[in-house]
Amino acid sequence: MAGKAEFIWLDGRIVPWAEATIHVASEAVIRAASVFEGVRGYGNAEHDELYIFRNADHLRRLRQSARMLHMQIPYSDEDLTAAFRELLRRNGFRNDVHFRPTVYFGEGDSGASYLPDEIRTGMFVIAVKRPGGKALTEGVAAGTSTWRRNSDIAMPSRIKAAGNYHNSRLAHVEARRNGYGAALMLNAAGKVAEGPAACFMMVRQGRVITPPVTADILESITRETLIELIRDELGLEVQEREIDRTEVYMAEEAFFCGSGAEVTPMVSLDRYDLGDGKVGALTKRIQRLYFDVAEGRVEKYRHWLTPVYRGNT
Repeated sequence: MAGKAEFIWLDGRIVPWAEATIHVASEAVIRAASVFEGVRGYGNAEHDELYIFRNADHLRRLRQSARMLHMQIPYSDEDLTAAFRELLRRNGFRNDVHFRPTVYFGEGDSGASYLPDEIRTGMFVIAVKRPGGKALTEGVAAGTSTWRRNSDIAMPSRIKAAGNYHNSRLAHVEARRNGYGAALMLNAAGKVAEGPAACFMMVRQGRVITPPVTADILESITRETLIELIRDELGLEVQEREIDRTEVYMAEEAFFCGSGAEVTPMVSLDRYDLGDGKVGALTKRIQRLYFDVAEGRVEKYRHWLTPVYRGNT
C-alpha cells in the first residue's frame, strides 16, 4: 500500500502495520458495517509542532455517524485524542498526515441487523503521510457523473458510513475512464450535490455558492470551515442554495473541498472551461487562507488545532 506507516492503532493498542488485522467474517468486511472520519494533521516548522485540524468536530461527527448505525464507540473523546497523538508520535509524523479513525462491527451470524449489545464493536486508526499533489496548484478537469448521489431516504450521505463510498467509487472510476480527473455528482432531483468524498463550491459574480446540507451531501467540516473563513476573513457573501448543472458551466471559478481534497480547484466541467480554464484568483486566496489556518499561522483560529507533540501524553 502506498504511503503505509509503521504502526496502526487497533482496539486500544499500537500494533505494527502487518499485525493490524480483523477477521474476514466481520460485518465490516462482509457488509461494510463501519463508520469513519478523515482527519488531517499539518506541521508548523516554526512551532516545531504537528496540529490535528478540528479534532473535536471530527469526533463529534464520528459519534453522529455511529449513532445512525446504532454503534456504541467504546472509548471516550479523551481516550481517542490520546490515541491519535500516540499513533502520530510513534510513526514520527511531523507534517502532511491524513488519518482515519474507523468504528466497525466484528463477527456476526447470518443476520445483518444487530443491536449494540449483540455484536462486538471495534475501532482502529490508520495514519499515513499525505502531501498535497499537483491538483492543488493545477486544478482538475471534472465530468458530471451519470451516477446520482445517495438519497437521504435510502443511504444518508450526511454520515460517513463506509457503505456510502461505493457510490463515490462508481462515480470516480467512471470519471477516470472517461478521461477526467474528478467527478461532480448530482442528487436524485438533478441538482448539484458534491464530488466523490468532497464538497463543492463555485464562484459567480464575486459570490461563493455551495449546495445546502439538504442536497444529499456530507455535513462537511471543511465546507463549514471555509464558509466561516470566506465570510469573516474575506468579507464575501456565501450562498447556500440549490445549483443546476448548467450554472456550473457559467461559473468563473469552482473547487472541491474536504479533509482529503483540502481546496482542490476545478478548472473545467464536461470540457467547458470555468472562467479562463485556469485556477482562479479567489480560489487561490481561499486555499492559502485555509492552509494558514490549518497550519497554525492564524492565532484567531488556534482553538481549532490540537497539538500532537506538546499535548498530553
